[in-house]
Amino acid sequence: MKRIEIVHLFDGSVEQLIDSTVNVKGWVRTKRGNKNVAFIALNDGSTINNIQIVVDLAKFDEELLRRITTGACISVDGKLVKSQGAGQAVEVQAENIVLYGEADPESYPLQKKGHSMEFLREIGHLRPRTNTFGAVCRIRHNMAYAIHTFFHE
Repeated sequence: MKRIEIVHLFDGSVEQLIDSTVNVKGWVRTKRGNKNVAFIALNDGSTINNIQIVVDLAKFDEELLRRITTGACISVDGKLVKSQGAGQAVEVQAENIVLYGEADPESYPLQKKGHSMEFLREIGHLRPRTNTFGAVCRIRHNMAYAIHTFFHE
């Protein structure tokens, strides 16, 4: 199954993908839930928006879900459905999760709360994972691409 970038799940062409199986990959921004269901906010850097992954805890190994923390890298195969909750138009109901890399909370200090630029100066290798630096990189990429396209044409 071919991976779909998260940015494409928020554009107008997503209607044709509703009720189909999709594969999304990225880093876990947050994970929350209760004893029956978990909600994972996943981001691949293609957009500032996260896609919500709905995980039925009865279908997955408890050990795997315990290892999925903020900063972990995962691949999710699941059904793209219209969201029942507020805040997003679509969500993915997980059918299969592959954990590519864990993130120890001690060595991966980025959490949901905002961090100061002074704090981010100390952990340079994690800066691109923040919303601020991700947005700057996306703008820079689009500007360089537009200039390249202009001169190429």
